[in-house]
Amino acid sequence: MDFALTPLQEEIRTNVRAIMSDFGDDYWLDRDRTGDFPVEFTQAMADGGWLGITMPEKYGGAGLGVTDAAILMHTVAKSPGAMSAASAMHINIFGPQPIVAFGNDEQRERFLPPLIKGETRVCFGVTEPTAGLDTSSIQTRATRDGDDYIISGQKMWTSTAQEADKILLLARTTPRDECERPFDGISLFYADLDRDHVQINEIEKMGRHAVDSNEVFFDDMRVSAADRIGEEGKGFQYLLHSLNPERILVAVEAIGIGQEALDRAANYARERVVFGRPIGQNQAIQHPLAESWAELNAAWLSAMHAAYLFDSGQPCGPEANAAKYLGAEAGKRSCERAIMTHGGLGYAKELHVERLFREVLINWIAPVTPHLMLSHIAEKALGLPKSY
Repeated sequence: MDFALTPLQEEIRTNVRAIMSDFGDDYWLDRDRTGDFPVEFTQAMADGGWLGITMPEKYGGAGLGVTDAAILMHTVAKSPGAMSAASAMHINIFGPQPIVAFGNDEQRERFLPPLIKGETRVCFGVTEPTAGLDTSSIQTRATRDGDDYIISGQKMWTSTAQEADKILLLARTTPRDECERPFDGISLFYADLDRDHVQINEIEKMGRHAVDSNEVFFDDMRVSAADRIGEEGKGFQYLLHSLNPERILVAVEAIGIGQEALDRAANYARERVVFGRPIGQNQAIQHPLAESWAELNAAWLSAMHAAYLFDSGQPCGPEANAAKYLGAEAGKRSCERAIMTHGGLGYAKELHVERLFREVLINWIAPVTPHLMLSHIAEKALGLPKSY
């Protein structure tokens, strides 16, 4: 058992850190205040070839695994950019996996190179206001019309839709009551986001202001059948291919944010003197920070184990869910403790830890709540009855 990074993985970390060093506290605080998308950052990542780290080399990607992608995204998140930086490029890392696995050669040739070069921005249309995590209950419909589909419906929490020109979209092609199983009859499309037939309303939210979240309404949007990924009615099964990698990436991003907050807290505790001594000399400060250090490192090992299982072709559902659960919990606690270490200044934007706390909450809530991850582990790892 070898816990060391390979030379290639060390190179990934070193090169990505160099890019992140060009985007410091002031850049990300400004984006948090204005809500402007971090175009300069995403272009730098595209120029470095990082948007295609898991994509096949044939289409301009690096052809690497989820472990390597996790190291990339952990390094991105363990920076002042936190989840704003990670989210700005997140979907490029895991989102196109169904295209790679289930698309045809023509689709891969047409869709992947522009994504890898950063010429195309894509958003992900899955969640709906009346369905939530029950994806089998989505109501967005795609009705066949000759060589096209006509799509109508609504999606919720669609990130980057303000910036995107493409959408990876899940829609029902067969009504649920006509299907043998609830998740049948759902198809996956990689479509132009035709703004003549789409209304996009941004959702004001607690954090990650630089990366927009939106309600998206589709009104008879026409999509070519050539843009459907794989067979009609099997879209949900295709989507599952990217869910475990997504959980692993969200886990390491939370861990990275937590470690960034922990470093800031430890630095402050060494320098802040109260009653004639640095506050970091007090065990009431030391113990919570030390506990977070241990929790974050344990979560990292869990995430690396899940990534190893995925890359080696082994089942990893409970492990990926456990990594996301542990990473999000540890990241959230670390950011909370960083605020408390700073005292009143922890509430001030100028020291940034309040922003890290607001951003890490996304990893705790999405894409699946901690409660459903525990339910999955209980069922799949412990053999307990399905609870949902």
